[in-house]
Amino acid sequence: MANFGFPSEFGLENHGLEKLKDIYWTMPVAALLEEAVKRGEGLMGEPGTFMAVTAPHTGRSPKDKFTVQINGETDDIWWGKINQAISPENFDRLHLRIKTFFQGRDVFVRDAAVGAHPDYNLPVRVVNQNAWQNLFSRHMFLRLPNEALKSHVPKFTVLHAPSLFANPAEDGTNTGTFIAVNFKKKLVLIGGTRYAGEIKKSLFTVMNYLLPKKGVVAMHCSATLGNDGDTALFFGLSGTGKTTLSSDPDRGLIGDDEHGWGDDGIFNFEGGCYAKTIRLSEKYEPIIWKATHNYGNILENVTVRPDTRGYDFDDATITENTRVAYPIDLVENYVPNGRGGHPKNIFFLTADAFGVLPPISKLTTEQAMYWYISGYTSKLAGTERGVTEPQPNFSACFGAPFLPLHPKVYAELLGDKIEKHGVNVWLVNTGWTGGPYGVGERMHLPFTRSMVREALNGHLDQVDYRIDDFFGLKIPESCPGVPTEILDPRQTWEDKEAYAEQANKLIARFEQNFEEYRGEVSMEIFNAGPMLARVT
Repeated sequence: MANFGFPSEFGLENHGLEKLKDIYWTMPVAALLEEAVKRGEGLMGEPGTFMAVTAPHTGRSPKDKFTVQINGETDDIWWGKINQAISPENFDRLHLRIKTFFQGRDVFVRDAAVGAHPDYNLPVRVVNQNAWQNLFSRHMFLRLPNEALKSHVPKFTVLHAPSLFANPAEDGTNTGTFIAVNFKKKLVLIGGTRYAGEIKKSLFTVMNYLLPKKGVVAMHCSATLGNDGDTALFFGLSGTGKTTLSSDPDRGLIGDDEHGWGDDGIFNFEGGCYAKTIRLSEKYEPIIWKATHNYGNILENVTVRPDTRGYDFDDATITENTRVAYPIDLVENYVPNGRGGHPKNIFFLTADAFGVLPPISKLTTEQAMYWYISGYTSKLAGTERGVTEPQPNFSACFGAPFLPLHPKVYAELLGDKIEKHGVNVWLVNTGWTGGPYGVGERMHLPFTRSMVREALNGHLDQVDYRIDDFFGLKIPESCPGVPTEILDPRQTWEDKEAYAEQANKLIARFEQNFEEYRGEVSMEIFNAGPMLARVT
């Protein structure tokens, strides 16, 4: 066994890994690219990017994610379809499988950290079977100075063996794929999937469990910083424009995806960005486009042109969920310390394929907590088998798969922060107007950018508002840079009765979804959402 790179004195035997071949410790980008190509893990593309294919897993596997259930120690977990229980015995069996799998093999170790705030910084270690996924970990997490690596002791560790599969009959899993989190042993086991997003999201799950216990809101959002020091947060599920709208040349990027909100403001969890690239536009998303075209970046499941080794962002042959991973310092206006003050504005983004929500509306604190717990966007017709018309997609706190605790825990913490710091909360529809998907048209991105800009600069605090008849939302009567008729969704529909029918259909789905929270949240929050009884 030989050690390369920057080995830690806290060895892998502490994780039960022994009889290994060679260990590559926290290697630089060039070395990892060299190893990945040599081992046939993917292709090099222009200009020095690494092209990986993760099929058949081209996205997360939420039905294969488990949390170890320990009586008396994990009673606060939000058990159910999101947090599936696995016994300590089955976890230990999976751990033994991974330990045995790695024997006689090379491994790639990444010692890093999660959380840019010194009071909430979590030292981590990721052990990978593949070099390119260790490079992914290098991009995603906070890098440590070389002189700190020797004494690094992780407080949470991820062991990732994509070529190892569980035996469901013996291991208590649903399939051969597994993502298992053990909060007592401070260990995550991942097997049976090459999709790199599982690595970053497993540690996001860990932070979502640890931070609320310290009074910190853990959030699935992007964050930006204005020239005058004002912080803004953008929440939204995949496809709602979270990364796009937070990539603003006039504002600094604190972080792309995961943040905490403590007593002294916002801090990023990560050291990089993991952006969707399907139909990426140099015209509309120049910051992401430019950052994507850099040496050492990882492109997942993007179609490669064999003649030029360039890539086709419009090709969804492998998946719609094509991705790029790159360090945040490739973004020209990134915030080096990954921190900002208390936000002045929060934006909840939704791509409403029903075409009935206003393009922007202002929320009360109770409405903010309702919409936060709801975490609404739409599934489009044709994106999944059997989906023939728009369907609502609710994901609590805009990140249900990563919430170990009940959504009300995060919502109450967020609501307290909003009230304490007088934050403006906006609901922004980046989806359809003038009709549902297939009839109307997608909200024009420059209009959305104008609405967000005017909210940030305070101009929307100076206009008149009216209350929407259907959703009870406060809608501005005017917004600079946006045609007035766009602001009222009903007026963009030729058939006003069809609008009412579609709006009522969506409201009914909101009521149905939120029923599970009856008795869990206050009646003020429960009644702050859209209700059919409100519609006349």
